[in-house]
Amino acid sequence: MAHTTTSRRTRGPLLRAQAILAAVAATALLSACGGVEVRDGGDGATKDASGPLKLAVVPKAVGADYWNTVKAGAECAAQRAGDVTVQWDGVTTETDVEGQVNLIQNFVTKKVDGIVYAATDSSALAPATDQALGANIPVAMIDSGTSPQPSSVPLFATDNRASATEAAKLLATELGPGDHEVALVEFQPGSQTNTERVDGFKAGLAQYPNLKLVGQQPSRSDVNEARRVTENILTANPKLAGVFAANEPSVLGAAQAIQAAGKSGKVVIIGWDAAPDEIAGVRNGQISALVVQNPFKMGYFGVDKMVKHLRDKAPLASADTGVTFVTKENIDSAEIKAVLEPSCANPPVQ
Repeated sequence: MAHTTTSRRTRGPLLRAQAILAAVAATALLSACGGVEVRDGGDGATKDASGPLKLAVVPKAVGADYWNTVKAGAECAAQRAGDVTVQWDGVTTETDVEGQVNLIQNFVTKKVDGIVYAATDSSALAPATDQALGANIPVAMIDSGTSPQPSSVPLFATDNRASATEAAKLLATELGPGDHEVALVEFQPGSQTNTERVDGFKAGLAQYPNLKLVGQQPSRSDVNEARRVTENILTANPKLAGVFAANEPSVLGAAQAIQAAGKSGKVVIIGWDAAPDEIAGVRNGQISALVVQNPFKMGYFGVDKMVKHLRDKAPLASADTGVTFVTKENIDSAEIKAVLEPSCANPPVQ
């Protein structure tokens, strides 16, 4: 039987995408991990991991559709493994880096059997990972890792850099020949995923000298902030032709700003993630394409691989969880439906 405990922290502080789809097929991330011995209470006794397990699963923040899907994947893996409790906890905003550090430290103090989490800040969370490993608690990262990241810690995530490069190519294809001004709405500077998507997008733009990046602003993963910065970019650049928005809140806020300016359908939006409002935007033509990750697989792999490591001594090894480009043309296909509507009855495999 699987169990889940959940708590919420309140700390403050298209299209031609089919060919591109194949280019972003999942590739294995480099990193493998050797065995990690789990001890109970620091008394030198090896923990009997064949019995009940308690795993901490910590998203960047609670509440967003993306992280809810990660949670569903984690719970699915726990259910299928049997006798695994998922202790789900997270801060309310991705900017609460200190809050997430405290969460990881608290789980170390509670002596959970394993920790699966997505780092809000790659540098700030590295010591927390080291603290867990020092207490002989194995760690697996999902979505976003740390820098540095120990070789014993796997990452189950998207190849963000390659996917963002393809997003830039798709934006260029949609805009067509001629000179065009484009903008980038990133989300959380300091986050590994943010850095990789920004770098990947700019690498893609470099292949198209007819595209000029005229604005780059962070949304702080807040819809209202994304709308505000996009409005400012539109005001400063009335000829803006395209926007790449790098996560769910950034996409939704940018789309709101473009709609309010009366430019829906005139400014091409290439977004990231697959919240219901984003999918609706693809259907009505406001959003040209979405880079859709597999958060269900991230959560599933994080828990599944951790359980197998603890119970069977299976090595922890990183894996690319893949992306799919969703457009108006393919949104109703069986392939896209499987990604948008994941089911525990048909869990991901590797």
